[in-house]
Amino acid sequence: QVQLVESGGGWVQPGGSLRLSCAASESRFSIYGMGWYRQAPGKERALVARITNSGSTNYADSVKGRFTISRDGARNTVYLQMNSLNVEDTAVYYCNAAPFGWSARNYWGQGTQVTVSS
Repeated sequence: QVQLVESGGGWVQPGGSLRLSCAASESRFSIYGMGWYRQAPGKERALVARITNSGSTNYADSVKGRFTISRDGARNTVYLQMNSLNVEDTAVYYCNAAPFGWSARNYWGQGTQVTVSS
C-alpha cells in the first residue's frame, strides 16, 4: 500500500504560479511512475503530467510550455510547477503513483484544490 500526501494547492490570480508537491510513503524502492491528474467540476479526471523514474515525461497539450513536472527519485516525491495559470486550470489536482508501471496498480492522493480567479 502506497500513501500519497499532497501539498501546495490554493488560490491564485490568472497569470500566477503555484507549485504542487506529493510525497509517497514508499521508500524501499524507486516508484516507476508518478504524476498529476486533475478533475474540474462536471468533467472527468484527466492527465496533467507524469514522469518515470528514468525522467521520461508526458504532458497534456493544454499545459505544455506552462507546467513542469519533476521528481526527487530518492525520496519518491513529485513536483508540479504551474506557471501562467488561467481559469481553465481550476480543478482538484490528484497525485498518482504507479510503482510497477502505468498499467499496473495505481495509487491516488486525496486531491488538492487549485483555484484560478480574479
